[in-house]
Amino acid sequence: MRKAERARTTNETDIKLAFEIDGEGKADISTDVPFMTHMLDLFTKHGQFNLTVDAKGDTEIDDHHTTEDIGICLGQAFLEALGDKKGIKRYGSALVPMDEALAQVAVDLSNRPHLEMRAAFPQAKVGTFDTELVHEFLWKLALEARMNLHVIVHYGTNTHHMIEAVFKALGRALDEASSIDPRVKGVPSTKGML
Repeated sequence: MRKAERARTTNETDIKLAFEIDGEGKADISTDVPFMTHMLDLFTKHGQFNLTVDAKGDTEIDDHHTTEDIGICLGQAFLEALGDKKGIKRYGSALVPMDEALAQVAVDLSNRPHLEMRAAFPQAKVGTFDTELVHEFLWKLALEARMNLHVIVHYGTNTHHMIEAVFKALGRALDEASSIDPRVKGVPSTKGML
Protein backbone atom coordinates (compact mmCIF):
# COMPACT_ATOMS: atom_id res chain seq x y z
CA MET A 1 0.00 0.00 0.00
CA ARG A 2 1.21 3.47 -0.84
CA LYS A 3 1.09 5.26 2.48
CA ALA A 4 3.36 7.00 4.97
CA GLU A 5 3.35 8.72 8.34
CA ARG A 6 5.17 11.77 9.60
CA ALA A 7 5.62 13.41 12.97
CA ARG A 8 7.21 16.79 13.52
CA THR A 9 7.71 18.42 16.90
CA THR A 10 9.41 21.78 17.24
CA ASN A 11 9.22 24.66 19.69
CA GLU A 12 6.48 26.04 17.42
CA THR A 13 4.39 23.03 16.36
CA ASP A 14 3.48 19.44 17.15
CA ILE A 15 2.19 17.55 14.11
CA LYS A 16 1.25 13.94 13.47
CA LEU A 17 0.17 13.03 9.95
CA ALA A 18 -0.77 9.83 8.11
CA PHE A 19 -1.31 9.85 4.34
CA GLU A 20 -2.50 7.17 1.91
CA ILE A 21 -2.49 7.74 -1.84
CA ASP A 22 -4.92 4.97 -2.80
CA GLY A 23 -7.64 5.99 -0.41
CA GLU A 24 -11.34 6.69 -0.35
CA GLY A 25 -11.38 10.41 0.36
CA LYS A 26 -11.45 9.92 4.12
CA ALA A 27 -10.20 12.85 6.19
CA ASP A 28 -9.68 13.02 9.93
CA ILE A 29 -8.23 16.50 10.33
CA SER A 30 -7.71 18.28 13.62
CA THR A 31 -5.74 21.53 13.54
CA ASP A 32 -5.93 24.80 15.39
CA VAL A 33 -6.15 26.58 12.02
CA PRO A 34 -9.83 26.11 11.06
CA PHE A 35 -9.51 27.35 7.47
CA MET A 36 -6.57 24.99 6.82
CA THR A 37 -8.59 22.14 8.32
CA HIS A 38 -11.35 22.93 5.83
CA MET A 39 -8.92 23.08 2.89
CA LEU A 40 -7.27 19.77 3.84
CA ASP A 41 -10.71 18.14 4.00
CA LEU A 42 -11.42 19.34 0.45
CA PHE A 43 -7.99 18.28 -0.81
CA THR A 44 -8.45 14.79 0.63
CA LYS A 45 -11.97 14.30 -0.72
CA HIS A 46 -11.18 15.48 -4.23
CA GLY A 47 -7.90 13.55 -4.40
CA GLN A 48 -9.52 10.37 -3.09
CA PHE A 49 -6.70 10.13 -0.55
CA ASN A 50 -6.91 9.16 3.10
CA LEU A 51 -5.43 11.77 5.40
CA THR A 52 -5.18 12.03 9.17
CA VAL A 53 -3.71 15.17 10.70
CA ASP A 54 -3.36 16.18 14.33
CA ALA A 55 -1.64 19.57 14.40
CA LYS A 56 -1.15 22.08 17.16
CA GLY A 57 0.96 25.19 16.96
CA ASP A 58 1.69 28.64 18.29
CA THR A 59 -1.42 30.15 16.74
CA GLU A 60 -1.46 32.77 19.47
CA ILE A 61 1.28 34.34 17.33
CA ASP A 62 -0.30 33.50 13.95
CA ASP A 63 -1.11 30.52 11.71
CA HIS A 64 2.18 30.59 9.79
CA HIS A 65 4.17 27.89 11.60
CA THR A 66 1.31 25.40 11.75
CA THR A 67 0.37 25.88 8.10
CA GLU A 68 3.99 25.65 6.94
CA ASP A 69 4.75 22.55 9.00
CA ILE A 70 1.64 20.75 7.78
CA GLY A 71 2.89 21.41 4.24
CA ILE A 72 6.30 20.00 5.16
CA CYS A 73 4.85 16.84 6.71
CA LEU A 74 2.34 16.26 3.92
CA GLY A 75 5.02 16.71 1.26
CA GLN A 76 7.37 14.27 2.98
CA ALA A 77 4.61 11.71 3.46
CA PHE A 78 3.47 12.05 -0.15
CA LEU A 79 7.02 11.51 -1.43
CA GLU A 80 7.54 8.44 0.75
CA ALA A 81 4.14 7.01 -0.21
CA LEU A 82 5.03 7.32 -3.92
CA GLY A 83 7.90 4.90 -3.36
CA ASP A 84 10.02 4.27 -6.45
CA LYS A 85 7.40 5.96 -8.70
CA LYS A 86 7.30 2.97 -11.05
CA GLY A 87 4.15 2.95 -13.15
CA ILE A 88 2.84 6.36 -12.12
CA LYS A 89 1.40 8.77 -14.65
CA ARG A 90 3.76 11.47 -13.31
CA TYR A 91 1.76 14.40 -14.70
CA GLY A 92 -1.62 15.61 -13.56
CA SER A 93 -3.78 18.66 -14.00
CA ALA A 94 -7.20 19.92 -13.02
CA LEU A 95 -9.33 22.94 -13.82
CA VAL A 96 -11.88 23.48 -11.06
CA PRO A 97 -14.65 26.07 -10.78
CA MET A 98 -16.05 27.19 -7.44
CA ASP A 99 -19.00 29.46 -8.12
CA GLU A 100 -17.45 32.59 -9.72
CA ALA A 101 -13.84 31.43 -9.22
CA LEU A 102 -11.76 29.23 -11.51
CA ALA A 103 -8.47 27.62 -10.48
CA GLN A 104 -6.05 25.43 -12.39
CA VAL A 105 -3.32 23.18 -11.00
CA ALA A 106 -0.72 21.27 -13.00
CA VAL A 107 1.85 18.99 -11.41
CA ASP A 108 4.89 16.98 -12.46
CA LEU A 109 6.21 14.45 -9.93
CA SER A 110 9.65 15.07 -11.38
CA ASN A 111 11.93 15.16 -8.33
CA ARG A 112 12.61 18.81 -9.25
CA PRO A 113 10.79 21.00 -6.71
CA HIS A 114 9.33 24.23 -7.99
CA LEU A 115 6.24 26.30 -7.30
CA GLU A 116 4.86 28.73 -9.84
CA MET A 117 1.77 30.49 -8.50
CA ARG A 118 -0.41 33.11 -10.15
CA ALA A 119 -3.16 34.17 -7.78
CA ALA A 120 -4.34 37.62 -6.79
CA PHE A 121 -6.59 37.15 -3.78
CA PRO A 122 -8.79 40.23 -3.23
CA GLN A 123 -8.73 39.87 0.56
CA ALA A 124 -5.68 39.50 2.81
CA LYS A 125 -7.62 37.29 5.21
CA VAL A 126 -10.34 34.66 5.17
CA GLY A 127 -11.64 34.80 8.71
CA THR A 128 -8.43 34.84 10.74
CA PHE A 129 -6.38 33.02 8.07
CA ASP A 130 -3.76 35.06 6.20
CA THR A 131 -4.17 34.30 2.50
CA GLU A 132 -0.41 34.64 1.91
CA LEU A 133 -0.10 31.33 3.78
CA VAL A 134 -1.60 29.50 0.80
CA HIS A 135 1.66 30.16 -1.06
CA GLU A 136 3.70 29.13 1.98
CA PHE A 137 1.82 25.83 2.32
CA LEU A 138 2.06 25.03 -1.40
CA TRP A 139 5.77 25.87 -1.57
CA LYS A 140 6.61 23.61 1.38
CA LEU A 141 4.44 20.84 -0.09
CA ALA A 142 6.17 21.12 -3.48
CA LEU A 143 9.62 21.33 -1.93
CA GLU A 144 9.24 18.32 0.35
CA ALA A 145 7.35 16.18 -2.18
CA ARG A 146 9.94 17.20 -4.79
CA MET A 147 7.26 18.13 -7.31
CA ASN A 148 6.93 20.83 -9.93
CA LEU A 149 3.67 22.57 -9.04
CA HIS A 150 1.90 25.26 -11.06
CA VAL A 151 -1.15 27.03 -9.63
CA ILE A 152 -3.21 29.59 -11.51
CA VAL A 153 -6.34 31.29 -10.26
CA HIS A 154 -7.80 32.59 -13.49
CA TYR A 155 -10.41 34.78 -11.84
CA GLY A 156 -12.74 35.17 -8.91
CA THR A 157 -14.10 37.76 -6.52
CA ASN A 158 -14.56 35.72 -3.35
CA THR A 159 -11.22 34.85 -1.77
CA HIS A 160 -12.61 31.80 0.03
CA HIS A 161 -13.96 30.41 -3.25
CA MET A 162 -10.67 31.06 -5.04
CA ILE A 163 -8.60 29.22 -2.43
CA GLU A 164 -11.13 26.41 -2.21
CA ALA A 165 -10.90 25.89 -5.97
CA VAL A 166 -7.09 25.68 -5.64
CA PHE A 167 -7.21 22.94 -3.00
CA LYS A 168 -9.82 20.93 -4.90
CA ALA A 169 -7.76 21.21 -8.09
CA LEU A 170 -4.61 20.26 -6.17
CA GLY A 171 -6.22 17.07 -4.91
CA ARG A 172 -7.48 16.12 -8.36
CA ALA A 173 -4.16 16.88 -10.09
CA LEU A 174 -2.14 14.87 -7.56
CA ASP A 175 -4.60 11.99 -7.80
CA GLU A 176 -4.05 11.87 -11.55
CA ALA A 177 -0.26 12.23 -11.35
CA SER A 178 0.13 9.54 -8.69
CA SER A 179 -2.23 7.08 -10.40
CA ILE A 180 -0.76 3.85 -11.69
CA ASP A 181 -0.93 3.41 -15.46
CA PRO A 182 -0.48 -0.26 -16.41
CA ARG A 183 1.05 0.81 -19.74
CA VAL A 184 3.97 2.52 -17.98
CA LYS A 185 6.94 0.22 -17.55
CA GLY A 186 9.36 1.45 -14.91
CA VAL A 187 9.38 5.18 -14.27
CA PRO A 188 7.89 7.61 -16.81
CA SER A 189 11.14 9.27 -17.84
CA THR A 190 13.55 8.81 -20.72
CA LYS A 191 16.34 9.23 -18.16
CA GLY A 192 15.26 6.00 -16.50
CA MET A 193 14.82 7.67 -13.13
CA LEU A 194 12.92 10.44 -11.41
